[in-house]
Amino acid sequence: MKRELIILLLCAGLLGHLPLKSAPLHVVNYNVENLFHPAQDSVNTDSTYTAEGERRWSLTRYYQKEENIARVITNIGEWDGVDIVGLQEVENAEVVKHLCYTLRRNEYDFVHYDSPDRRGIDVALIYKKARIDTLGTRAIHVDLGEQTTRDILYVCAKADQRDTMHFFVCHLPSQRGGAAETEWKRETAKRVLERAIDSVYATNPNAKIIVMGDMNSGNLTLKGVTDKTMKGQGTHKYQGRWTFLDHFYVSPSIDSISNAWVYDAEWIQETDEKYMGLRPKRTYNGFHYQNGFSDHLPIVLNVKLLNR
Repeated sequence: MKRELIILLLCAGLLGHLPLKSAPLHVVNYNVENLFHPAQDSVNTDSTYTAEGERRWSLTRYYQKEENIARVITNIGEWDGVDIVGLQEVENAEVVKHLCYTLRRNEYDFVHYDSPDRRGIDVALIYKKARIDTLGTRAIHVDLGEQTTRDILYVCAKADQRDTMHFFVCHLPSQRGGAAETEWKRETAKRVLERAIDSVYATNPNAKIIVMGDMNSGNLTLKGVTDKTMKGQGTHKYQGRWTFLDHFYVSPSIDSISNAWVYDAEWIQETDEKYMGLRPKRTYNGFHYQNGFSDHLPIVLNVKLLNR
């Protein structure tokens, strides 16, 4: 009976007009913890320590780090792969380009701008070319006076050549120096981000907006978008305490058609011998190289898009 109905609809020319579901959009955010290419003057076949105990990065360990991050992203996306990846703590365009190649060679492209951060770390966005067409991009500067921080990355894009979406990738100022003492920096960045979100709504009150990133805060609220609170312990563990430093925020048009979670597979974690339980497995534990991934766990957002 079902087959006969499909044939009748085809004959009547009606099947092409039925609303068909599109594949969910798989979005990942991942602070990859110091994804740096080694300086040419320190390249060797293996990392060593200087006399002062400084750990030395090598091409061997850099390529292994890229492979490890790519393996995490690939496992999240499984067979079809992820569609969007927001990244924090990447050094420059070259390391992002190499990560795209390591993932699936020509399937991914990226957006990146050099930012004025004093540590030299930036944010970036990787996207699958078969599903995402970028329409416009820019770096949004956060002015902290004499201090510096990462720019906010804005990308306007079409998903599946029909849904216009607005992505903001963030890495807000850290709590180094004390949470209370540095709160003004995050508040400044928050206001810049909220103004950018407002400007999108000014052109389209029903805009599809996804904000992602390491907010360096477990309870940051943003005007105009909803925090997709995720179940689980958190994304970052410090002195035995899990916190949600990494967040997705979405517009009302995205909220009801999306769900989010922490990717907390045991193979990207290690035993926390001091505080018990597990913790994210870092590339280095102090000066000890342990071939890990990051000190953050990635977060995942699925968005159920519909044909128009």
